[in-house]
Amino acid sequence: MELTCNACTNWITESWILAAHKSGQWKLHAVYSRSEDQAKTFGSKHECHNAYTSLDSFFADNGMQAVYIASPNSLHYEQAKQALQAKKHVILEKPATSTPEELDDLFRIAKQEGVFLIEAFRHIQEANYKLLHKLVNDEKRLGPIYGASFTYASYSSRYNNVLAGEVPNIFNLDFSGGSLVDIGVYPVTFAIALFGEPKQQTYVPFICRTGVDGGGVIVLRYEGFGVQINQSKSYTSAAVCEVYGEKGTITVNGTTDISSVKHWDPVGKKTEELAGSYETVEKPNVNMVEEAVEFARIVNEKDEGSAGKLEEVSRIVIKVTSDLRRQNGILYPADKR
Repeated sequence: MELTCNACTNWITESWILAAHKSGQWKLHAVYSRSEDQAKTFGSKHECHNAYTSLDSFFADNGMQAVYIASPNSLHYEQAKQALQAKKHVILEKPATSTPEELDDLFRIAKQEGVFLIEAFRHIQEANYKLLHKLVNDEKRLGPIYGASFTYASYSSRYNNVLAGEVPNIFNLDFSGGSLVDIGVYPVTFAIALFGEPKQQTYVPFICRTGVDGGGVIVLRYEGFGVQINQSKSYTSAAVCEVYGEKGTITVNGTTDISSVKHWDPVGKKTEELAGSYETVEKPNVNMVEEAVEFARIVNEKDEGSAGKLEEVSRIVIKVTSDLRRQNGILYPADKR
């Protein structure tokens, strides 16, 4: 499938291209950047010689079928809208949009134009995440769920810029930034894909000098249990992630790049490593391959059922994160439109 990318200077775009090529399902066709030199330099690294500095020309290229968008968060909506209206499938980096209203509009356009819009939540496509989902929801390995604790806190080098008085994009309200929507969205999505939509959510963040959140603690309330989430781009945590139930505890090493899934049995007082013991694919050494394979399959097979399930997760995630932001007065320009 011919793929184009519109963020040639972003490290995550580099990772996506490597994973897409490794999957054998995608081929880079064109690159967009506001800088012609950057577009050409990035494209040449991947044997791609179609470089654009005009979005109109970029989306008018009939040689491409899908677009991967990893531009600053506040630009996602307009760029994805233009791509969908050009009848291109869109793989849109998280957070897909700044507000639920923008996401609603994009899914409406995608259906109208007969193309797919998929938010690039890579971690819920990982084999060991799917194993965890199977253990908790299908096999009921833990019995009734008592609670869960998920962590993703990793100090960002961009926070050094904040401390120096600068306003990098990811810590900028004008670019729809902040820790919650950049890194917190991983554990929030982790919980929602595992347990569904919470009945209520609360957030206690600390606010950076730039006006966005630098991290904090989230509580998602479900029927009969709660999920605690610790997330930040301004500090680091080495805590594991755990799900608690009547029949023990399942521990995974993180919310992304899961390599260990352990079940502690309270009766036998023993811990069993389950990762790799079930029918799961071998963990790839490029951490976006699993999503690249699945997204290509959805598009090629026109699998509206699988796309619909991902759409539901995306809609719940943006609803929850937007509510958490607004509870704390973290408002983007898109919130005021």
